[in-house]
Amino acid sequence: MAFTPCTTANTDHLANLRRLVIGRWVVLAVLAQLIMVGPGLLDIPVPQVPLLGIVAIALLFNAIAQWRVIRSQTATANELFSQLLFDVGMLSAVVFLSGGAANPLVSLLLPPVAVAALTLPARCVAIVTAVAIAAYSLLMLYYVPLPMPDATRATRLHLGGMWLIFVVSAVMIGWIIVHTTRVIRQRDAELATAREQGLRDERVVAMGTLAAGAAHELGTPLGTMTLLAGELANDPGLNEPARDDLRLLLQQIAVCKEIVTGLSRRAGAERLENSPLQAANRWLDHLRQNWHAARPQASSRLIVASDGEAPEIVADPRLEQAVLNLLNNAANATTIPLEIRLSWCTDNLCIDIRDRGPGFPEQVLELGGQESFPAHERGSGVGLMLTRSAVEQLGGTLTLLNPEEGGALARIELPRIKT
Repeated sequence: MAFTPCTTANTDHLANLRRLVIGRWVVLAVLAQLIMVGPGLLDIPVPQVPLLGIVAIALLFNAIAQWRVIRSQTATANELFSQLLFDVGMLSAVVFLSGGAANPLVSLLLPPVAVAALTLPARCVAIVTAVAIAAYSLLMLYYVPLPMPDATRATRLHLGGMWLIFVVSAVMIGWIIVHTTRVIRQRDAELATAREQGLRDERVVAMGTLAAGAAHELGTPLGTMTLLAGELANDPGLNEPARDDLRLLLQQIAVCKEIVTGLSRRAGAERLENSPLQAANRWLDHLRQNWHAARPQASSRLIVASDGEAPEIVADPRLEQAVLNLLNNAANATTIPLEIRLSWCTDNLCIDIRDRGPGFPEQVLELGGQESFPAHERGSGVGLMLTRSAVEQLGGTLTLLNPEEGGALARIELPRIKT
């Protein structure tokens, strides 16, 4: 099996590099304190100047790495790999000048291996592990010994140092693993969300294709109904109530033909991104009037809840259909007039559709348009899913809730157009 290269770049490596730099600041601070205070406190003669020189070089290297992390948007696995090799080399130099493998600090060669195993491809992990093992092995043979004539005291100090370094290593490894696994879980959740959104979009596209085909096929029967209704209206034997019903029927057929024509046009050459801009209050009121033409039995009132000139909104057919779906759902729930409220702030524009019906069922609130519902007597069960998909495609959000005062509230929040 071929090894994975160490040169891929992404934001995960940058996050890991940032954590490594932070951890290195802590380790270098502890080392500097041990080198300056330890010899006098524990009466252990060590070459302080060379050791402090190594720490100073490591501090300069880490400052450069910090500058790189701040300025960059991504990092490569190769960068993280080279940083871990530097840590192994720096720690090996410190241990070489302070007793070799007998120095408890030699255990600090383990955290770089753990970091590599969590963050790097197999080839890089193998190299870091091999270098750490080689360094440990060489430090057993080659090192600068520390003069410790009292063997009992040396053993006691060694055990105390091993305990201290174990605590430091355990804290470092635990901190690194916790942060890394949290990032992995967050990324997996984002991937799952994106996968679900992709599946919903595929279903919406499939339904759009079917709708375009249905719009084409409905043209003929609608034309036939228009012809027959027109002939019936010309019958001199009809009474006035029947003529009123025929006029209403012709009006509704005309609305259906307009909807079908719009579907065909939008499924064809019309480009959604070229939709015109309109003042939000005029756009919403015009949409409301068209809806009333299709549903004359329904009633509503429009409330503009914000002061000043209304912001512009993209007259996107997807948004129009989303609002119409919510209006139809609200009108199906009650005969009491609906309340349509338009408001805006610096960043967002909000459309609230409120009805005084029984409220949303628990299943609807739980799913919130994430999935379609079974077909029912008032529709096909896909309206909320189509609405949520349309609003999210436009960068907005759909919220469904049951206010404490009763009824149901559907809220569309959209980002304002920056002018």
